[in-house]
Parts: sequence; C-alpha cells; structure tokens
Amino acid sequence: MKKLIFSSLLAFILTSGFAQNFNSKRLDSLFQLLDKNNKYMGSIAVSENGKVIYSNAVGYDNISTSKKSDTNTKYRIGSISKMFTTALIFKAIEEKKLNLKQTIDKYFPTVKNANKITISNLLNHRSGIHNITNNEDYSSWETQFQSKEKMIERIATGKIEFEPDTKADYSNSNFILLTFILEDVYKKPYSEIITQKIIKPLQLKNTYYGGKINLDTKECNSYTFSGQWKKSTETDLSIPQGAGALVSNPTDLTIFIENLFAGKIISLENVNLMKTIKDKYGMGMFEYPYFERKSYGHSGGIDGFRSLLSYFEKEKLAVALTSNGLNYDLNNIILCALSSYFNKPFEMPNFEKVTLKPETLDQYLGTYASLEIPLKITITKKDASLMAQATGQSAFPLEASSATVFKFDQAGIVLEFKASEKQMTLKQGGKEFLFTKE
Repeated sequence: MKKLIFSSLLAFILTSGFAQNFNSKRLDSLFQLLDKNNKYMGSIAVSENGKVIYSNAVGYDNISTSKKSDTNTKYRIGSISKMFTTALIFKAIEEKKLNLKQTIDKYFPTVKNANKITISNLLNHRSGIHNITNNEDYSSWETQFQSKEKMIERIATGKIEFEPDTKADYSNSNFILLTFILEDVYKKPYSEIITQKIIKPLQLKNTYYGGKINLDTKECNSYTFSGQWKKSTETDLSIPQGAGALVSNPTDLTIFIENLFAGKIISLENVNLMKTIKDKYGMGMFEYPYFERKSYGHSGGIDGFRSLLSYFEKEKLAVALTSNGLNYDLNNIILCALSSYFNKPFEMPNFEKVTLKPETLDQYLGTYASLEIPLKITITKKDASLMAQATGQSAFPLEASSATVFKFDQAGIVLEFKASEKQMTLKQGGKEFLFTKE
C-alpha cells in the first residue's frame, strides 16, 4: 500500500530455458544466505503449466515464540488484491451488471467529478482521485476500524489530483470505491463475492479476505529490520478493502494467475483489457518488460508485508513471492528465480560487513546533485555509519561493502564514491546516475 524509497520497476533477465533444468540449488543457496543474514522472511512458489516446480519458505510466523514459517504460511498480499478485484469487476461486466464506460455518480454522488469518472478510470488509475493512504493523518487512523460511510467521506473530501482520463497516478482510493460498487451490485459483502466467484471455483485453500492476524491459522506477523526484526503495526483491513485486504500464499497466487490467463475466471478478451497499458498502468495489472519478453502482474505492500506476482504467457510461467520481513531488494530474489529457470548467470550477494575509519566516512559527507535526474541526495554520518537522504524522503542507513562502495539492500541501492573527484554514482535497477558534490 505504501511506496518504497527509490521504488524501481521490476527488471527481468530472460532467455529461453526449460523447467527440467531448473536450478533449485541456486535458489536454495540464496534463501539460506538471506535467512542467515536477517535479510528476508517469506515464501516463494514457481509454477510452470500449472505445476509447482519450486517452493521454499524461511523466517518466522511469530518471532517472539520462534514459530517458523513454512510453505503453508499465509501472508497479507497488499495490492495484489487489486488483480482479484479487477477480475470481479469484469465478471460483473460479463453478467451485465456494470460497464466500463458508466460513471460512478450513481454510487458516490459526493465524490468530486463522479459524473465524469468511469469504472474504467478507476481500474487504470485515471480518475484523479487522491490516494487516501497518502493523507498526512493516515498513520493516526490506519490501525482503527473505518466504516464504509467514513471511507467514502474521507475519499470524497480529498482533493482532485487531475481531471479524469487526462493522466494516470496510482491511487488505492480507486479500488476501495470499486469494492463498494461490487457490494452494491451484488448486494453482498466483498468477502462473500470473492469467495463465491473466485476462491471456491479455483479451490484456493489459503486465500480469503483478511481480518485481525490470527497466528493459530498459519497467518504471520510482519516485521521491519533496524538492527533486529521489529514487529510492524497492523493495518485494519476495513481500510484497504479490495485494494489490499486479501490474505494468501505463493502457491494459491500462482493458481489464481494461471487460471486468469487461461480465461477460466473472465474471458480472454477482458484479460487483454487488463493487460492494455496506458501511461504505465493496465487495469489492475502492470507490464514488466525486458528486451523482447514481458510479464504481467502486480506487487503488494502493507505494513511490513511485501509481495509480487508475475506471469509469462509464452512459457506459462508464474512466480509468486511473499514476505513478512524484508531487508533486501525483492527484485533480486525474483531475478534469482528467473535466472534459475532461464539458465542465466546470477551473482550471489555478499553480506560481509566492512568497518571504516571516521576519516574515511567524513570525506563523503555533503549534498550531491545530478544532471540526469531532478533529485538531490544528502550524505550524513550517524555513529560509525553513513546515512543518505533523498529530496523529500526519509533518511536510510548505508552499509559499507568496501572503502568506496555503500549499499542499502532493502531497495537495491548501491552508492559508489570518488572522493578525489567529488562524485558519487547511484546504482539501482540496472541503471546508473552520476552525482557531483555541491
């Protein structure tokens, strides 16, 4: 639900490969390494042609009781829920209960521009409705129950970011409203609709609309890392609704996306509408390209949970990753899985810590600017470590991997300094940007 610092698009390295040659030992090694170094807690499933060819889990459902996770552990999946909600909207369209071009004023007369905003605009984030989870006071009520009426009121009183269909910008509010539309047309709670139309037909045994985390039913707490794992707050799921309230596990997620792309949930014609990208957004779906190949899916984040679901149509390959504790770049885990499938090289991370003298760190302090991107990064020192802070964002710690190279594994950021030239290179997501000290 919330954006990560320096969030980057998924980058996939792909070439032809075969499941029978899947390099499971490589993924095993990565998971052991991440587990040993407190970099990741979570689970993965890789499926081809409807058959799981790899699954694994590391970490804990509950650290305080040392309850270990396994492949049956269930996670909050955040915004991957939007793919399910989109499928439900298209089912309603196929049942002649809705259409993409109808405006939403019938359902939400108090929402600004409701007479111009369509169902389609909500699905592909072209409504202009303010993202409610970006509200300045959001953290003061995110753990408290919110009624449907209160959520509509909060959305209706928010500002309009742009005129409908003039641009696209991610907004959870869109899918909260879509949830309420589904409940109106079916005269049932969202939890019943999704159970009846998706969960039961696909026999998804570990997927449902969530509530308060229940460790006795193989759900798990989520955590953030700051020297040690710390339990995260727990969002009340009355807030995200169909934008981010589902609970699932990787195996169930692969079943869902395989059936979606097989036309077994909605028609293939409507799946193609979901895949149609405009201004980087599809309908409840993103495109993740690399060279001539592309995959489709969605990522998710709520509290300390992070997740990703992606599907490659040609190979009928589904990859699902869930996490309840992340101190490493999620994309790198996906890249390891894909390199294991497509038989491509993958460099294992090195988590050996390097301790540097204060005078070495001092030469890097200052504010850096780039001609390539409109962003300044200020480097400061806290105790015996460097901190970095980008314009308008929170500061984050840097870990030295050498005397000149520092990293922030959680976002896949690497900073390489050349003190003599007063330069710093930012590396992330396969891209490099040169910065100069002011």
